[in-house]
Amino acid sequence: MIVKAYLEITMKIENANRTAAAKVYNDYREPFLKKIEGALTKNLLIRDEDVQVLHGFDSVEHAQAYLTSEMFQNDVFVDLKPLWSAEPEVKIYSLA
Repeated sequence: MIVKAYLEITMKIENANRTAAAKVYNDYREPFLKKIEGALTKNLLIRDEDVQVLHGFDSVEHAQAYLTSEMFQNDVFVDLKPLWSAEPEVKIYSLA
């Protein structure tokens, strides 16, 4: 399959909490790729000012659906929320 859409979640996470955030990423990366419909890639991007998780999907619809999935709402979101120093920025891109 070819990536046709990206879900980008940008989070402000203090340095002291980044190890915990990386653990959440690592804990859910494989289940995300195996269980979420249309999921193709998942990458953790780290900058001094923020942390991004870039999810590749086969369609915009599957990217949007992930945000309301049980895995995201009940697991990933719950584990990451205490680590944020600001509300995350969520964007979905389609590839031309």
